Amino acid sequence: MTRPADFWNSAYDNDTAPWVIGEPQPAIVAVERAGEIQGRILEPGCGAGEHTILLTRLGYDVLGVDLSPSAIDQARANAAAHGVPQVNFAVADALALGDDPAFAGNPPGSAPAFDTIVDSALFHVFGTDPESRAAYVAGLHTVCKPGGVLHLLALSDAEPGFGPRISDAVIRESFTTGWELERLDPTRYRGRVTAGVAEQAATLAVSPDGLVDVAAWIARIRRL
Repeated sequence: MTRPADFWNSAYDNDTAPWVIGEPQPAIVAVERAGEIQGRILEPGCGAGEHTILLTRLGYDVLGVDLSPSAIDQARANAAAHGVPQVNFAVADALALGDDPAFAGNPPGSAPAFDTIVDSALFHVFGTDPESRAAYVAGLHTVCKPGGVLHLLALSDAEPGFGPRISDAVIRESFTTGWELERLDPTRYRGRVTAGVAEQAATLAVSPDGLVDVAAWIARIRRL
């Protein structure tokens, strides 16, 4: 079962979100530096906006969306603090992206709006919910242009960690019809140890500033 907006709002309002680290994920930075991001970009589940802000500063046309109004408020505040006020953010349900004519055209799928999608730690939230996962993947397909690319960073169950961790099989099985999985590699995801994950993180190597790098997957998936 997916979480309601109030659940995510609470994580931002109370500063308990372990995924808010005050900087972009190194794995996403590496993707950009490799020249793998182009065209118009969507970041679903943008959270506090670190990647949308980074990519906007670098000159990309980016839209960051999140289900949580509190996340979007924080993202806009972060953009202003970083001197990038022109960043585009919106409140939107990642499970209903394909129903939005601004993203998918009317009828849905007639005019997909995005060349690149950057998913940093959203897909794995649906890892144990096949129905939501399928709806999310279908929505991504509807809003991504043919030939466009999804870059997916998700927590891995390959070793101890925290949060909703998934196997590589979940990624492989989810992106079949209409997609081509071009690359799927192990990587690391940087998180912050907060009260909500302290017990799960008890055996992990935590830096003095409370950050920890855990196992993750990074995938490059092309929309056919």
